Formats: sequence, C-alpha cells, structure tokens
Amino acid sequence: MMKVLVVDDEKNIRDSIQKLFGLEGMSVTTASDGIEGKEALIGQNFDAIILDLRMPRMGGQALLEWIVSEGIRSPVIMISALGEISDAVRALKSGAEDYLLKPFDPEELIRKVRNAALNRKRDDALEAHSRTAGAPSRLIGESPSIRSLRSVIERVAATDSTVLITGESGTGKEVVAREIHGASTGAGEPFVAVNIGGMHAELVESELFGHEKGAFTGADARKPGLFELAGAGTIFLDEIGDMPLPLQVKLLRVLQERRIRRLGGTRDLPVAARILSATNKNIDDLVAEGRFREDLYYRLNVVRIRIPPLRERKEDIPLIARHVLQKLCDRMGKAPKTLGAAAMERLSAYEFPGNIRELENVLERAMIYCENSLIEVADLDFALPNQDRPAIASPRSGASETAGISRGQVESIGKAAATESMDDIERDAIAQALKHCAGNRSKAAEMLGISRRSIQYKIKRYGLGSS
Repeated sequence: MMKVLVVDDEKNIRDSIQKLFGLEGMSVTTASDGIEGKEALIGQNFDAIILDLRMPRMGGQALLEWIVSEGIRSPVIMISALGEISDAVRALKSGAEDYLLKPFDPEELIRKVRNAALNRKRDDALEAHSRTAGAPSRLIGESPSIRSLRSVIERVAATDSTVLITGESGTGKEVVAREIHGASTGAGEPFVAVNIGGMHAELVESELFGHEKGAFTGADARKPGLFELAGAGTIFLDEIGDMPLPLQVKLLRVLQERRIRRLGGTRDLPVAARILSATNKNIDDLVAEGRFREDLYYRLNVVRIRIPPLRERKEDIPLIARHVLQKLCDRMGKAPKTLGAAAMERLSAYEFPGNIRELENVLERAMIYCENSLIEVADLDFALPNQDRPAIASPRSGASETAGISRGQVESIGKAAATESMDDIERDAIAQALKHCAGNRSKAAEMLGISRRSIQYKIKRYGLGSS
C-alpha cells in the first residue's frame, strides 16, 4: 500500500486528500504544519509527500529544505494557494518534484503523486540492480586465454590445493572459484563466498569462525562460522588483501592445523573445506610493504591463477554480451533484444576498464534506453568510473540546465565535444533523441534522463519544434 504524508494547515484540505487517496487504496498520514510533518518523517518512511507552501510555525519551503538535507528520498509535491512564479521556481530548485496551485484537480494530484512515487521506486530499483549485477554464472569465451584458463581449472579441481585467484576488479574471480568447486570432488558440498573487503573488520572473525553465547556484547546465542557451514565444500575468501593483520595470523593457523575455534570457545573444531582466495590488488607489493604476512601468502599461493582482463580477450565480448543480454531479458521480463552490428563493433572496440561487470552495466543501461528489439550504438552509454550518467538537470536540482550526452550518443551524432560548444552538443543530443523517439517528447526526455519540463524548455530554446 502506498503511504503518503500530507502537510497542510487547512483541515478541510487534509481531510479531503485523506478521503480521496483512501478511495484509491493509499494510506495517508496528516500533519498541520512543518513541525508535525518533520516529526512524522523522523518516525516513518513515505512513498510521497504533499506539502503546503505557507503554514504557521514551519512553512513548506523550510520543511522541503530539511527533507533534502536529511537525504529523505520521498518525492515532494508542493501545493499553494498563491500563484507566485518565484515561489514555484524556488521550490523546484530546492528539490520539489512538482508544484500545483489550489484549487487543484483531485485526479491530477493523484496522478502526480502516484507517478512520482512509482518513478522513485523504479529509479531506486535500477540503481540497486546496477550495483548488484552479477557476473555470468559460468566462464564465457573461446579465446586462447580462456581455453588455457579452463585447462588450468580442470587440473586444479582434481586436487585439494589452495588456490590464489588474481585479476582486475570485475574479471570474474568468483566465477572461476565456482568453476573450480563445480569440477571438484566436493561439488555436491556447499560453496561459501565471503567478501572480506565488504565486511566490518570487527565482524570478520565472528563471521568466519563463529562465536559462543556470551562471547561479546550482543552474542545472545551460539553462531556457527562460515568455515563450519562450508562443511567439506569450498570457502572462497574474496578480497583477501583487505584482511586485517591480526586475522591473518588466525587464518594461517587454520591453513596449518586445519582447525578453528569459535570466539569465546574452549575447543577446536576441524576444518574440512577447501580454501580458495582472490584479490584484485598486487599481493606481492602488499607482502613487500608488510601489509600481508609472507608466511600466509605462501600458504595461499600454492596454485596461482590469473584471470585476463576483458581488453586482452576482446574476441570473447560478443559471446559474453549475448549471454548477458539473455540473462537481463529474463530478469527484467523484457522481450528478447539483439545487438546491432555497429553496436557490437563498438562494444568490441571499447577497453572496458571495469571488465565484465562494466559490460553488464553498459548492457543493462542499453536495455533500459532501447525501445526497440535492436540495440544500436546510440543506446550504449559508457559511463566513466565515479561519474553518473550525464543528464539535463531538472529545475529542481538547483543547477544550470545543461544537457549532458553519453559517449555513445555523442558518437552517434558524429561530433566530438572537444570541437563543439556545449550548446551545440546539447542541441544535437536533443534532436537525436527526438528523432530516435519519433518526436515523442516524454520518451526523449526519459532517454536523456531529464524531465519533460526541461526538454520542452530546450526544444523552444533551440528552435527544434513548437512548444
């Protein structure tokens, strides 16, 4: 059920919206001013907020600015009986999603609130998906380096030796670990993957070795460690280079004695699991710098497997891309899509500093942008590390409205940013998007990651059509 907060000092407005939205199956909480609204927001999460501009004690503008400063992601629809354009502009620049004047059409308010809430949930879901996009479930490729890697995996899997897997971020180190496990005699046993770098240093020992009841504050019951849960299977320690030095001593003991002791425990437990580890760091340098124990390094590095980066096996990109596209279509519930020849050529020519993980992200964005069954070059967005996808800032962002263009869009237009003014690039990008979307402004705005209000303004500014 969608939850909406209504903050307005007029009781009849609050009651009317509560009744109206209740008929639509929404749950409505009301507040008579900004102070009460803030208290409600501290205690609950809402899918959307309807906020009156002028109220006693704390007005809507002040509450809006507090909402934004606190990082509350609920979209805000401002309402006001005053028709001052400056108030609307200020609210939108401060972060409001939309602005309506009283008296407003009830159906319009419902539509705006529902759309704003659904759009925010969609954006959050897409961000979550992009952050958790998994590597292919199996090793994909027929390049010489991958064939050689498969041969090594087959030989290593027949042993119980510890293996150190190295390679750049996103190359698929866990995939290789799973391949080793799947081809081993313990394939029917658990495969337990542990991301050392993603765990708080103080929790790593408890997670790996477990703890007894009362071992520390909050240890209300006995908890088995991951080494125990792995049984006779495989435990994969990813980002081993991030393991704290004190814990390295204990892991060395596990490798030497094949036994563990839970935190707070008084007896040792045997370890049957095979240990595989991985790092994207230069572990030799870590040893030389004293940040990784040399004796532990030799214990882990019985067999070393290096995974080549994607740029060293570009001939595998078409196979991987088709595999990833199929997985994305299944996961996202979309009709099958294929890559056009030019798009595939563009993918194969790109260096992919983020390797397979970056390829997955590029294809997922293409799935979102592309409205046809054929993915073209214009649908490809090669975002740089630590850089959001360029977009035209909406009026609520407080930034100047400059249309940013993805690398794929600039290339599809055929002009380089270095030789054009930003206005030229902006105009061409909007024209290209309109052409791609057959003149549909809403779809073109969505493709560029901007609001419909922004694209209408730009279309008028650049004379690309009637407003």
